[in-house]
Amino acid sequence: MTLADVKHIVEGGESETVELKKTTGQRRRAAETICGMLNADGGFVLFGVTPSGDIRGQHVSDDTLQDVANELRKIEPGIVLQPEPVPADDEREVIVVSVPGDQREVYTYDGRPYVRQGPTTSRMDQDIYRRRLLAQSTRAERWEAQPAHTLDIDDLDHAEITRTVEEAIRRGRMDEPGSRAPEDLLRGMRLLENGQITNAAVVLFGKSDALLPHYPQCLLRMARFKGETKSEFIDNRQEYGHAFDLFQRAQRFLRDHLPVAGRVIPNVYEREDDPLYPPAALREALANALCHRSYTTEGSSVGVAVYDDRLEITSSGPLPEGISVEDLTRPHSSQPRNELIAGVFHRRGIIEQWGTGTLKMAEATEEAGLPPPEFEERGGEVVVRFRPTRYVAPSRTTHDLSPLQRALLQALGDGGPMSLSSLIEAVDPDVTERTVQRNLSTLRELSMVDLKGHGRGARWMVREDA
Repeated sequence: MTLADVKHIVEGGESETVELKKTTGQRRRAAETICGMLNADGGFVLFGVTPSGDIRGQHVSDDTLQDVANELRKIEPGIVLQPEPVPADDEREVIVVSVPGDQREVYTYDGRPYVRQGPTTSRMDQDIYRRRLLAQSTRAERWEAQPAHTLDIDDLDHAEITRTVEEAIRRGRMDEPGSRAPEDLLRGMRLLENGQITNAAVVLFGKSDALLPHYPQCLLRMARFKGETKSEFIDNRQEYGHAFDLFQRAQRFLRDHLPVAGRVIPNVYEREDDPLYPPAALREALANALCHRSYTTEGSSVGVAVYDDRLEITSSGPLPEGISVEDLTRPHSSQPRNELIAGVFHRRGIIEQWGTGTLKMAEATEEAGLPPPEFEERGGEVVVRFRPTRYVAPSRTTHDLSPLQRALLQALGDGGPMSLSSLIEAVDPDVTERTVQRNLSTLRELSMVDLKGHGRGARWMVREDA
């Protein structure tokens, strides 16, 4: 490491991953911080830099380095941390301790666990410490960490692996590995053990044609139903693929099937689309379903179901022990069922901080003026349900409705009673008045719209019982 590297680390000030100490006389507090960083995302601790970022350095002898090393030996379980002196000027040096993150162990310093939160270090809550110890003791037994005996590296999507690592580097969530060999990249994400890929690697990167028959749970079920029940399909699909592929396919399916209200912007005469559900909330729900579902049952899956009056995203498996449906509507600790899978989604930037996904869904729906999402445990699966607030034009009554008829219903449902000219302007200024009148007559015969008033005062509206 060079002085330029030190300046680059220091320029952002103290943070969750940077701690500045004026001298090694503060090495005890520094060791607490290093312990906290080991239990989080890693970082750097620098001696010889003031909290304000003034790089002063200090006189460093062999005894100075030994004192720091002795303090770091009080961190358990044992881990090699090498204090590195970096010249600040002709007489003084800065000591840098690089702390690796994303560790499997739970660390203590002098017998006490610490956690790093923002630029501060504090004692880890005992309940959290016990849960992490329990997770650590069972991690090796988790399905995602087991070796994938039936598949090997050639059965993975190498291009997707590379994209994931490069995006993680761009976001600062992974160091440059210095190699693009799939084995090295998988090892850096803890998806390769003793030369064998894990089940998590298959879920994240398995080629679709290699998943069957051994990984039928890498399944996405998608359906668009007619009406508000499952009695009849408009579209029904089952797709096998790795998690990133299924994530994209689900979003495409939703774009294809969700109603989009359009309105003409005054004085511009261009249409502006208004999605029925906020894409950010749906994206978060899909990511959570793929990361936190149970993969241990062969018949399990993620489901996307679109109805006329709601959208449901389901994932196999119950909520983690200690987490209730009510907890999902308020700040709560994260207990990812699939730590390796969720960790890679985090590195990729698809999910942010664990435990905040359900809150982000609620924020997105609130901003869109929708009711908050509903959460439910049902028949061995978790359901996230979104409901619209505005009128949603049905796809059929006694027969299928045309796109223009649906657009007319949607415009009346969103805008309320409208004159014929206003309705044409809202739907499509290029459509002829005769065509609109003919389609409105059809809707009126189907008892879906009414016409009130006469002449210039005539207004079309959606029937209340439609």
